Amino acid sequence: MTKDISLKVVRYENRYKNDWDKFVNEAKNSTFLFRRDFMEYHKDRFEDFSLLLFKNDKLIAVFPANIRNNEVFSHEGLSYGGFIIKSKLSLIDFFNVVKHSLYFYHQSKIKYVHLKLLPDFYNLDRSHEMQYALFLLKAELVRKDAYYMLPSDEFSLNRNRKRALKKAHQYNFDITTEGSLEVFWDTLLIPNLQKRFEAMPVHTKEEIEKLKQLFPDNIKFYSVYENDKIKAGVVMFISKRVAHFQYSSGDEHRDSGALDLLFTHIMKKYQTKPFISLGSSSEKNGLVINKGLMYWKESFGARMVSQDFYRVQTGNYSYLENIFR
Repeated sequence: MTKDISLKVVRYENRYKNDWDKFVNEAKNSTFLFRRDFMEYHKDRFEDFSLLLFKNDKLIAVFPANIRNNEVFSHEGLSYGGFIIKSKLSLIDFFNVVKHSLYFYHQSKIKYVHLKLLPDFYNLDRSHEMQYALFLLKAELVRKDAYYMLPSDEFSLNRNRKRALKKAHQYNFDITTEGSLEVFWDTLLIPNLQKRFEAMPVHTKEEIEKLKQLFPDNIKFYSVYENDKIKAGVVMFISKRVAHFQYSSGDEHRDSGALDLLFTHIMKKYQTKPFISLGSSSEKNGLVINKGLMYWKESFGARMVSQDFYRVQTGNYSYLENIFR
């Protein structure tokens, strides 16, 4: 490989934590999920194999990743991954970052790198460098998820949501940020996920409580109460451009409109953010779309964008050579 002697690839160690976090805070395509405190809350479950890339001793990119079965993933413990960069990084430097990273992994006897791309609307600036690099690398598109979002100024309720909201106003509901996350988790979220999807939350309630303490400006819990009894709850992940509904659930024993009321309240509250994210409605690695989830999200004005998942052979690093003339 033709090496850029000014470029250095370093595997992440704890001594780089401050440098990593500072870079992530200033990058054009990152969120607080890439902060080390977030990445490492479940470090017992994932073996870290993140990279830092320096040019002339200046940090120009980071790559959040874990390793499993001798394959690298960016990132199995996060909603998305990829190379994190700043707006001023040139295309030549970006391709060198990707090429040298793949070469580093290839020299470490790793055959594949898997990437779960950050949806475009999270980016602070234009950021399609990775998609072009994946094309050049002959990467394999292995999965697409149906990801629902809406520009916050396009929030609108369909007829059924308006009807439910009107019904909710008949009750003595109180919306609060001081509700019990533990009660929500145990009495609403877990039972409803198990009943409807035979699934469990990605996080435990203890993990979310810990993350809320670490990121109080980014993780919020909202709930609806009636006479001291919880009726609905939502956990929000708030980044620079996006208000994301991470978890939501309501009392399904009575069609009171409590969850409709809470969603409407939150969407109005975060209209200062450019986008609202309602997450994926896909199942079975994107091959099935859940109609109930799809309808619920579309009823608030959300529409689908795709989140793409790729697999790259590390030995294909050479495809990024000699592409400029």
